[in-house]
Amino acid sequence: MLTAVLERNGLTPDDLISLWFTATPDLHSDFPAVAARGLGITDVPLICAQELDVEGAMPRVVRILAHIESDRPRAEIAHVYLGAAAALRKDIAQ
Repeated sequence: MLTAVLERNGLTPDDLISLWFTATPDLHSDFPAVAARGLGITDVPLICAQELDVEGAMPRVVRILAHIESDRPRAEIAHVYLGAAAALRKDIAQ
């Protein structure tokens, strides 16, 4: 997912200020930030947190909040929703 966010927005790791990952409570095998480190993003602060355990919420969801440096207007930022998660924000899903 992080690769898709970077690619769709024409970003490189140098554009990243920090990344915040959240995961639903049913995901507990590893930290999502481990994948970012595996992509070579080693000098950016990363944090992981757990989503609220709300009854009826979509399971197996990882979210990324990326703080970036960019001159692009907010309207030109591509918000990435993969797979079934596109149903969460039909208004902005790409």
